[in-house]
Amino acid sequence: MVEKLELEVQEILKCIARKQNFLLSGGAGSGKTYSLVQLIEEIIHTNPLAKIACITYTNAAVKEIEERVSHQNLKVSTIHDFLWDSIRNYQKDLKNGLIDLINTEDSKITSPDGTVEAFYFDNLNEGIQYKEYTRIQEGIISHDEVLELANYLYKKHSVLCDILQDTFQFIFIDEYQDTSQLVIKIFLEHVKKSKRRSIIGLFGDAMQSIYDSGIGNVNEYIESNEVFEIQKKQNRRNPRLVIELANKLRYDSLVQESSEDPAAPNMLNGVIKEGNIKFLYSSNDSIEEIKKTLYFEGWDFTDSKQTKELYLTHNLIAAKAGFPSLMEIYDKDPIIKFKNKMRRKIKEDNVSINENDTFDQIADLLAKQKKLKKEILLEDPETRILYNLLKDKPYYEVKGIYLDKESLIDDKKQDKTDENRKGSKRDALVKHLFKIQHIVDLYNKKNYNEFIRRTELPITSIKRKKDIHDIIESFSDSSNKKIGEIIELADINGICKKDDKYNKFVQDNFYVFDRVREVKYAEFQNLFYYLEGFTPFSTQHKIKGAEFENVLVVLDNGKWTSFNFDYLFSEQTEKASVYYRTKKLFYVCCTRARNNLVIFFHNPNDLIIRQAKDWFGDDNVKKV
Repeated sequence: MVEKLELEVQEILKCIARKQNFLLSGGAGSGKTYSLVQLIEEIIHTNPLAKIACITYTNAAVKEIEERVSHQNLKVSTIHDFLWDSIRNYQKDLKNGLIDLINTEDSKITSPDGTVEAFYFDNLNEGIQYKEYTRIQEGIISHDEVLELANYLYKKHSVLCDILQDTFQFIFIDEYQDTSQLVIKIFLEHVKKSKRRSIIGLFGDAMQSIYDSGIGNVNEYIESNEVFEIQKKQNRRNPRLVIELANKLRYDSLVQESSEDPAAPNMLNGVIKEGNIKFLYSSNDSIEEIKKTLYFEGWDFTDSKQTKELYLTHNLIAAKAGFPSLMEIYDKDPIIKFKNKMRRKIKEDNVSINENDTFDQIADLLAKQKKLKKEILLEDPETRILYNLLKDKPYYEVKGIYLDKESLIDDKKQDKTDENRKGSKRDALVKHLFKIQHIVDLYNKKNYNEFIRRTELPITSIKRKKDIHDIIESFSDSSNKKIGEIIELADINGICKKDDKYNKFVQDNFYVFDRVREVKYAEFQNLFYYLEGFTPFSTQHKIKGAEFENVLVVLDNGKWTSFNFDYLFSEQTEKASVYYRTKKLFYVCCTRARNNLVIFFHNPNDLIIRQAKDWFGDDNVKKV
């Protein structure tokens, strides 16, 4: 039995006694996972026969919770695994549900065959399967499809809701704010169709909902008394100055305070650490020069575990981290930018065209009509080479080719096995490459069970074991191999098979694929290790949930329209969604710091400086 329960856990137990769903809201560094574990331990102690489901956002979080508490009646899993386990045995309903969704216009689940008949899946030997890739014709679905299909089935079949609540008396969802709205609908709306009643518990912080794919908050359920909110106010991570700054940034009712636990990480000799915060600004935008000033004395920027340098955009990071060619392709392709201008001109000026004409013919037509000059584009020899790759293609094939740096680097914090999660903006080619490298990493780290599960390559003999070892070695020694070669090698050897989404991407975006396939695989590996946190650089989205001794935040809007630090520091709330999204992102960045926090703003105006002094204090705002 836990000797002393947290006050917040005691409040949760009162909710449970009232058979009421609850939300534990806790700011950054409040120890929400500790509360979750303590609650589970207490329920196991008082009611050892109760079945508990604990649903988390990543596989890393699953492992963390399982290491803290273990019991035969406790099931800890990611949301995708949990929902699939709950529906996998109902194959007839799965097939019918998939067919209905494929034939539904607003569904994201599609088939290469278009709309399908009722007998489409009748001849599947293995039934509908959930794997790391999607092949609808073979009945294989992946992460995205599982959520949509589960939501459909729970909405349609109340018996599923009965079974779920008969199986688990308690269902706890960690980091609820990042969870898909479909998931929240299942557990807070669809299950109400059942006469049984499990207790649904949510854990998280709406102020840290920086991903568009997450539900963000559950205010409507709180206001309707479907969920009772309990606030956890103590902060165990941040020093006093960071806590005070963070409280100024929050715009809900939660106000954090220092921990009462003298053993908390942010306490020293029974007193909360003071910490250090600075807002630096300059007309000099050289970050390397700024880092040489006295404000960074003692910082080790080579130590990625203790020090982080945070940017909103990846452009400044790409060359330093070793993936400049990939960033150049996805962010600065001149032909795709020209093609986009063509499309705008055709639409805006209502230009009559024949889409069967070549890309070059349409470009010439616009040039003759003085809508768009092609000659300027072709002045650069390298650009002419790229143009020639598309010039003779039919315009209808070229017009839909899409390139965006977010397709290369999705800022969402993720676990190694979650590259296909719902909401990811990475394109199918990049996702496929991540799957390859993740699988290679699993083998190299001797995680053979997960390796076999993801590759379906059973190690049945010593010879087979050696063959797989040699295959992995060929990936590891790939500094001179091109990305295209690695993809073929992975497919041929069964390490990572090409799936529907990959094949469709290659077909629709042949130009992008042709460019990426020629880049050295070593450059992709640099991108991979950068996103896995093995460099001192990170984007501001990537570090949610992490903490570091020293944090430098570089406020640069880049070309993003979803965030604007000028709006934030000028208190411009006219574009409310941009303002509040930026404020939450800034809150997450600041609360990563265990000791030192430095913000850098290039060329701020007087209004921005005044706001900085209000938040940081006059003495902590410095021109360098």
